[in-house]
Amino acid sequence: MAKLKLYFGLRTMDLFKINELLQELYQKYQPCFEGQKADYIPELSKANQDDFALSVMSVDGESFNAGATQIPFTLQSLSKPFVYGLALELQGRDKILSKVGVEPTGEAFNSIIELEKNSHRPYNPMINSGAIAICSLIEGEKSNDRLHKVINLFERLCRKSLQIHEEVYCSEKATAHRNRAIAYLLANFNIIEEKSEASIEDLLDLYFKQCSILVNSTDLASMAATLANGGIQPNSKELIYSKEYNRDILSLMFTCGMYDTAGEWAYSVGLPAKSGVSGGIIAVVPGKLGIAAYSPLIDGHGHSIRAERAIKEFVSRLNLNIFS
Repeated sequence: MAKLKLYFGLRTMDLFKINELLQELYQKYQPCFEGQKADYIPELSKANQDDFALSVMSVDGESFNAGATQIPFTLQSLSKPFVYGLALELQGRDKILSKVGVEPTGEAFNSIIELEKNSHRPYNPMINSGAIAICSLIEGEKSNDRLHKVINLFERLCRKSLQIHEEVYCSEKATAHRNRAIAYLLANFNIIEEKSEASIEDLLDLYFKQCSILVNSTDLASMAATLANGGIQPNSKELIYSKEYNRDILSLMFTCGMYDTAGEWAYSVGLPAKSGVSGGIIAVVPGKLGIAAYSPLIDGHGHSIRAERAIKEFVSRLNLNIFS
């Protein structure tokens, strides 16, 4: 308990305070049924709208939870910053920057016009075009080798075996016409090296499977806490990301992680964050905490309404904005 008080630098902070606040926020926002499920991926529309979970993990591995924290859901775009970090570790910053930029777009996450005018790079790795380009930089002799690297990354972050939700993967694959168009556009401008239809389909398969990995809110908190802990997994103490690349991940989560509401989030919350259309959101308090929330009812920007409101209030009540 003394350690946790030291992390926060708040005289009134203790284990019970965090736990009580999570329980309070769960009760407060559970009755909120605004928004709708992401039915453009048909399988995601089958999620239970009642599901709502809040999880927090400190940088020393203390875990706090409220609600349906063991309900599994797919990562979707929550996977993007972590696979971006993997690509940085494998290829280095210069190679990644030659293919994907670092500028926010102000556009929706799946916009097809997200390429820079002269370089034709995707603006950043948090949007679909950037994430597909990042997938192409995960090297492997066979497509299964690349997938193994991605799954192994998330298993190290969560400290457990993980599975792909086959139905969600197949649902995404069957309906991803926009993502296919983006991939062919990237191939046209030599941002990705895949040129044949088969190789582009293999690349998209990796992307769809990455998005279809199953986790729960406690797993998300563990992933976020790793970023809060300078790239070191809080419980295993394994170095997942070097400090310089962990910094890159957090920087882009802060400026681009919430897509066309990134500015509002930075202004009102002041933390690096990332959302996914399955209903998860993570936020990172550097040096202190990883915060995660899940609820499948999302707004027009692709953010879970319950999760966003609960995280915003948690951060405000504990004065965790990094600019405070």
